[in-house]
Amino acid sequence: MEKRYQVFVSSTYADLKEERQHVTQALMEMDCIPAGMELFPATDEEQWEFIKRVIDDCDYYLLIIGGRYGSTTEEGISYTEKEYDYAVEIGLKVVALLHEKPDNIPVGKSDIAPELRERLRIFREKVSSNRLVKFWNEPTELPGLVALSLSKTIKMFPATGWIRATAVSNEELLGELNELRKENSSLRAELSKAPKPAAAYLIDDIAELDDKFQISGTYYNDYGKREWHSTLSWKEIFTIISPYLSQNPNQEYVKEVLKKAIIKRDSISDRTNSLNDQDFQTIAIQLKALGLIQTKYAQTVKGGMAMFWSFTPEGERLMVQLRAIRKK
Repeated sequence: MEKRYQVFVSSTYADLKEERQHVTQALMEMDCIPAGMELFPATDEEQWEFIKRVIDDCDYYLLIIGGRYGSTTEEGISYTEKEYDYAVEIGLKVVALLHEKPDNIPVGKSDIAPELRERLRIFREKVSSNRLVKFWNEPTELPGLVALSLSKTIKMFPATGWIRATAVSNEELLGELNELRKENSSLRAELSKAPKPAAAYLIDDIAELDDKFQISGTYYNDYGKREWHSTLSWKEIFTIISPYLSQNPNQEYVKEVLKKAIIKRDSISDRTNSLNDQDFQTIAIQLKALGLIQTKYAQTVKGGMAMFWSFTPEGERLMVQLRAIRKK
């Protein structure tokens, strides 16, 4: 049965109309379904929720970056970057196409304000980190880059895709559902028999829940990049993230929850704020060593791969003790 993949095309709009046309044409020739919100900008929360649902329905995310950062939200982040962050959060595989020489783009298609140019530079760096990107100079180069990059991504990370309803018989669907049910039951049985993670990590002098740990990160203000530091106990860290673990979130989501909680608690600027990844990896290892969480590298609903978190029975009991409201 032939699948068709839905691809969300994200970019600024006015300066990249021609580029979007080339990309959309290439996607259609690949029998993909292009989706994008260039004619429906997220000017309020209700429209942003609609855009999120469109991204949820997509199999891949294709980002085009030219010479503009784009209009910004009240939080100071562009809608293009906001779409990108959400796609990464839900585990969509990203194909990023960056203009190779943004300084050579005509003034009419570039940001003039120094602040916007700096935000564009930071966004380009974020997209390029830990990800293979392709560079372009002319709009006519984009169809070939799309065909090459997306074909390779589909081959390496096959997603769910769409199939015409008439192509799948009821008997096939029932058989597939039955196989999934049996696999789910088998996995649950294996999980119930799994030993507590703490049994595998016996460390005599391990830091305890009330011991402190310093977390660091960076943010940007009008003077450039700055560092922030915050000290929390392991109990405080687990108190913040534990309620979300019942949903088996991916690791990036847990990191974002912790970062936002620290920003709010310590009144740190949230402008292009980041949490040190080495600190976060240490947190993951420490909570695992304490027998409170377990992690698993698994396939997402969109067909990609991600690290997922969940708490152990001991972690669930501690969460209830820490978060339950007592009588006054």
